[in-house]
Amino acid sequence: MRSTTSIGVAATILVGIIAVTSVHGQRGGAFRASRDHPAILYTDGAVDNAIADLDRRLVEGSASLAFEGRSGYLRSLLDALGIPVESQVLVFSPTSFQEDWIDFDNPRAVFFRDDVSLGWVRGADVIEIAAQDRRQGTIFYSLEQTPSAAPRIRRRETCLACHLSWDTLGVPGPQVLSMFPMPDDPNAYASGHATDHRSRLEDRWGGWYVTGSHGGVAHMGNVEVEDVDDPHATFGVVPPVIESLEGRFDLEGFPTPYSDIVALMVLEHQAHMTNLITRIGWEARRVEHRAENVAPADRGRSTDDGRFLEIVDEAAVELVDYLLFVDEPPLPPGVAGGSGFAEVFSARGPRDGRGRSLREISLDSRLFRYPCSYMIYTEAFDALPETALDAIYRRMWTVLSGEVTESPYDRLALADRQAIVEILRDTKPGLPDYFATVMR
Repeated sequence: MRSTTSIGVAATILVGIIAVTSVHGQRGGAFRASRDHPAILYTDGAVDNAIADLDRRLVEGSASLAFEGRSGYLRSLLDALGIPVESQVLVFSPTSFQEDWIDFDNPRAVFFRDDVSLGWVRGADVIEIAAQDRRQGTIFYSLEQTPSAAPRIRRRETCLACHLSWDTLGVPGPQVLSMFPMPDDPNAYASGHATDHRSRLEDRWGGWYVTGSHGGVAHMGNVEVEDVDDPHATFGVVPPVIESLEGRFDLEGFPTPYSDIVALMVLEHQAHMTNLITRIGWEARRVEHRAENVAPADRGRSTDDGRFLEIVDEAAVELVDYLLFVDEPPLPPGVAGGSGFAEVFSARGPRDGRGRSLREISLDSRLFRYPCSYMIYTEAFDALPETALDAIYRRMWTVLSGEVTESPYDRLALADRQAIVEILRDTKPGLPDYFATVMR
């Protein structure tokens, strides 16, 4: 039987990771304790996220979902969660647990906002959902695609078979993987690698549709990945630009005809950022739990030789490096979307007194105009333990103030660091007072 590799971000969107590799040495530290450590209690602990909120409102009757034709609950669910249809990206590798419905002509559609992603497959049994919990990391859910007077959203633990791995930093979370083409051979194994904003375009989007301009460089999207005569034929080949998927397959039920290149890049950034936030939160909660549960005989003396706090500090360095895009390779000239996603995404703010926002899409050699992640505004970031927030902010100031100058931090220009601090001072509640004027 052919093995499959997971690609995507929504709850149990994918199954069976075999022969998946992380390329370019991008894998960092990982949470090594149990997800049900007393400080975490992922399986049975209370949840607090947008999907739990919506399900509660469905039970109370203050919210409702409408079932519509071939898209089922999709459009109503997008509206209820405020997820823009422009965020749609399409993946056609048949690697979901609903793979029987997925192929090149019936791709899986993924939609997202900052803290929620949905996976919809036309004709399949459920809509898959992933929500960034305000405390617990990513929680996975599904909504049955059957008309009901009282639809309910159910939690799905089975998604962790794929969405809890070294590539998700040892915490339950999303990932975007790029899949290599496979030959028509029953003994062939699927293989791929995780991608995010640190990846070259040439290594991205195997198994995904990509619309918009790619700047004249090769990428792995828009070509079949199953039963391919020559799996190497498209490597390094610059594909034609596809502005829209109109006429390429039946689009009935799909809200838009796009799988926007900018939406794909933002989704890749967001997936790994989500896991970095979860990981440092869990590490800090373990440290705080240890301090709070010191045995009576040990009270008044240290039971920590510093190793545990070092783990938090190391996680903060990884998170801040990613948050500030210090390892982002230059984008080629001419990358552009066409679905309207960039405009919708950028309009969400918040903005400082000069009208600047961390959500402004650039595409002039980099994804964002100001290299600091908008994920700093998420409720999950704000809910991090004080130990984690302190480590993150201290490291951010070390970098933004110009205290560190070695590579790759020398890529952060003075003007960019000044703008980031100014924007944060205007828009980020709880920012430490030591975030002052950047002079060097």
